[in-house]
Amino acid sequence: MKNENYADDFNMKKTEDEKKMDRTSYREEGLSEGQERILTARVSGVSIVGNVFLSAFKLLAGVFGHSSAMVSDAVHSLSDVLTTVIALIGVNVAKRGADTEHPYGHDRFECVSSEILAGLLLVTGAGIGLSGLQTIFAGNYSELEIPGLLPLAAAAVSILSKEAMFHYTKACAKKLRSSAFMADAWHHRSDALSSIGSLIGVAGARAGFPVLDPLASVVISAFILKVAIDIFRDATRKMTDTACDEEYTEKMRQYIAGQEGVVRIDLLQTRMFGEKVYVDVEIAVDAHMELESAHAIAERVHDGLERQFDNIKHVMVHVNPYEA
Repeated sequence: MKNENYADDFNMKKTEDEKKMDRTSYREEGLSEGQERILTARVSGVSIVGNVFLSAFKLLAGVFGHSSAMVSDAVHSLSDVLTTVIALIGVNVAKRGADTEHPYGHDRFECVSSEILAGLLLVTGAGIGLSGLQTIFAGNYSELEIPGLLPLAAAAVSILSKEAMFHYTKACAKKLRSSAFMADAWHHRSDALSSIGSLIGVAGARAGFPVLDPLASVVISAFILKVAIDIFRDATRKMTDTACDEEYTEKMRQYIAGQEGVVRIDLLQTRMFGEKVYVDVEIAVDAHMELESAHAIAERVHDGLERQFDNIKHVMVHVNPYEA
């Protein structure tokens, strides 16, 4: 977990010590709940409306322009509509608070939605690839229809549109700290790359190499499968208590070691819980210190970590006695 932005003000009354700690904060400035809802609705709307129009345009261009690659590309774009809906559901469920059945919250539901999205991409990519391979191995290249100019225009429009949607969705996903929308963004990128394959395939077929059109479908399927595997691996990593990266953990270690009264760090463990982080830390304090004072140190470490580091959901601090 790498943080790019640092906040200096948490809009709360601070002591001088807290202000000093803020100057080394690693927390990103987040959005309010209202801003998150608006941004979530906006990015979902742009994706759904854009993909519906693109899918219809590319499907018509593929059918009337006699291009199997463009029809495959249209199916890919149409699958984007479904994946955006899944991402939206996952994000909304993940925002729910804890309840009796889910005392630790619903954060991992966003990872579940990402894995469903990856599964749909795998099915889509495999179907497109098998269709293209069947056409290639049939060997009747002379009977393949030569694509018209319309699929070329559709591919160019798709490349520009999907690349723009990729950058917009990716930027929103970073603001929302959403793995589901980040997966959706990369789905847009895979669609842009597949449209490049369509463009090359259609152009090659028109130049006298009709086999390039179904070959482009196979290339498109490879892009889709690659993105699906990456999304699945990332979601699985976040669901299996994977530790945070070394840079983030080391910054946390330095922060804890710098707190007054902490003699030594005996244990520091982190684990991803969806997009959130759980921290377990054992600190050593003077063995002859009063219990109340030792507890105050542990509480200061606990509160400071949650205040200073981004996305921490829970911190458990254990105190060990230190004998000089």
